[in-house]
Amino acid sequence: MKRGLGFFLGILLLGLASCSEQTEDLPDFNKMWNFQDPAATEAKFRELLPQAESSGNVSYHLQLVTQIARTLGLQGKFGEAHATLDTVEKQLTDDLNVARLRYLLERGRVFNSAGSPEESKRLFLEAWKLGCDSGEDYYAVDAAHMLGIVEPPEKQLDWSSKAMAVAEASKDERARKWLGPLYHNTGMTYLDLGEYGKALTILQKDWDYRKEAGSPLDIRIAKWSVAHTLRKLNRPEDALEMQKEIEKEIVAEEGDPDGYVFEEIGECLFALGRENLAQPYFEKAYALLSEEQWIKDSDPERLERLKRLADGKG
Repeated sequence: MKRGLGFFLGILLLGLASCSEQTEDLPDFNKMWNFQDPAATEAKFRELLPQAESSGNVSYHLQLVTQIARTLGLQGKFGEAHATLDTVEKQLTDDLNVARLRYLLERGRVFNSAGSPEESKRLFLEAWKLGCDSGEDYYAVDAAHMLGIVEPPEKQLDWSSKAMAVAEASKDERARKWLGPLYHNTGMTYLDLGEYGKALTILQKDWDYRKEAGSPLDIRIAKWSVAHTLRKLNRPEDALEMQKEIEKEIVAEEGDPDGYVFEEIGECLFALGRENLAQPYFEKAYALLSEEQWIKDSDPERLERLKRLADGKG
């Protein structure tokens, strides 16, 4: 099933999956992750448990158990998740850096999901220090990313900057794969703060990164974000040109109509005083975005404005 750009713009970053300290003859369980279906992922991981237990690779086994705990946390089974992590904690030794890092991260995620951000902060800070000290850049970035989630707004961007610095300097390709999500999320945070110049700088870096390492959808989202920011910077002509290019790309690929692109084209045309041309785009945008439940819940005024503009009452 094809999905529009807006669907992917609304996905919360859950964290990338990675694993080291494992032997080549054991399955890479990280590739089995389906964050949209944690129950099914849990079942797959549990099927692998006997092989992991008998492998003699303690790190691999314990890492797998931390990911079972993560599936439980995503299902809201916080007590079971903590109990599962208790079994990992008892078996950790000083030489198991990656297993310990993944234990700290997953324990922290469970606490945070259960509504205890202060408990999670302590664990993420420990993971950040251990990741940096042990040269495990991937997990250090993951910890910084999580600290950016649990810290108050005034500290979130500091952690995003730390995470980006580690990822940009890292020789670990897994760590560098964090750059796209980090650039995008940081840019969107600057947008929310109204710091459009800083947002454009970061989102342009995201677009450049995606053009080299991203999927066509990733590239389109990054391009949309840059164009959206240009409109916020009172550059509607530049923004309109980019959004129209995205519209043509979607049509050429026979993709689903996208309300977010229609909305932006309408806003650009409206800002340029071309209300008659903008109205059909607002109509199409309203028809699609009024079906998005998260917008209904979080931003009803946006839908009300779209409806007025669609009706020619702007």
